[in-house]
Amino acid sequence: MTTQDEQTSGPSRVAVDANPAARAVHTGTEVYAREVARRLPAAAPDLRFVFYASRPGDVDGLDLTVLPGRRPWSQGRLVRELWRRRPDLFLAPAHVVPFLAPGRTLAVVHDLAFERHPEAYGTGALAYLRLTTRWAERRCPLLIAVSRSTADDLAELHAVRPDRIRVVPLGGGEPAAGLPSPAEARARVAALGVDGPFILHVGRVEPRKNQLTAMAAVERLRDGLLLACAGGVADQAMAERLRRSPRTRLLGRVSDADREALYVAAEALVFPSRYEGFGIPVLEAMSRGLPVAVAAVSSLREVGGDAAVYVEDPEDAEGLAAALETAMRDRGRLRALGLARAAEFTWDRTAAGVAAVIREALG
Repeated sequence: MTTQDEQTSGPSRVAVDANPAARAVHTGTEVYAREVARRLPAAAPDLRFVFYASRPGDVDGLDLTVLPGRRPWSQGRLVRELWRRRPDLFLAPAHVVPFLAPGRTLAVVHDLAFERHPEAYGTGALAYLRLTTRWAERRCPLLIAVSRSTADDLAELHAVRPDRIRVVPLGGGEPAAGLPSPAEARARVAALGVDGPFILHVGRVEPRKNQLTAMAAVERLRDGLLLACAGGVADQAMAERLRRSPRTRLLGRVSDADREALYVAAEALVFPSRYEGFGIPVLEAMSRGLPVAVAAVSSLREVGGDAAVYVEDPEDAEGLAAALETAMRDRGRLRALGLARAAEFTWDRTAAGVAAVIREALG
């Protein structure tokens, strides 16, 4: 039996809401929770971590403590466990800090898209995001922002003092392992229905991701070049407009293997988002040697650096078409720049940065 003195004198205990990592569908937030949680024990062997989830998850290298419960799980079942165990710190990788959480808390804020583009959210989702983000800002002495852009938004839009914000960029730029050969990639992509050379877009179909401008740009390029959109559909009206174009292939969610084949076979990645907290697809493309054309907004210049081709206005289809032509023409130069740039953003570095902020929050 562990005594109270042993608990007090042992390593600091950190509880982590790893529920996003256990979800079946992985968008940026889920990928972040999975990759950081897997690496935190090695990044901070001086701390003791417990990773909580509401369901079992098939996550290699992550030992989940499953607390079955109904929604809102983080405000109910998780809170009861936190009061029972009383960790030294609670980490929320997806910003949601339980209203009744005991002790020290630390939250990661990925973006304030709901403030920049509130029209993209339903009434209930918008109210929930505003409430939980404001609560995290009030409850946590320190906040982690995934980009300087998000840190600036926290200061500008929510009046969070800059000295309370720590910027820890995301990973995702590690060299890709086990990529298919070009011939294997082309065969796999053809099986998805992409029957010609193509420009790739990765992300949910929704106005903020701006696939309609990407489509208009590709339609200005040489005949036979397609736009392939890989990602779930959040806006059905947009999806219908994309499907009506003979130059667009709407693929929906794709497997990891299919996404790798798309990166290998594509001519370039197009990413004209109106707003991004970070932009993982840009890193993924660069780490696989794919040239990228992106909008010069929010965090995307932070990610792309000098390894991307930019269009200043994400609504400028003509300018985006020109950026794509430049990216494809300069493929060799951009490949070298992109590989070097992507190597600066690894999940090991992210986990080490998060661990440093955890230690600071623990005092």
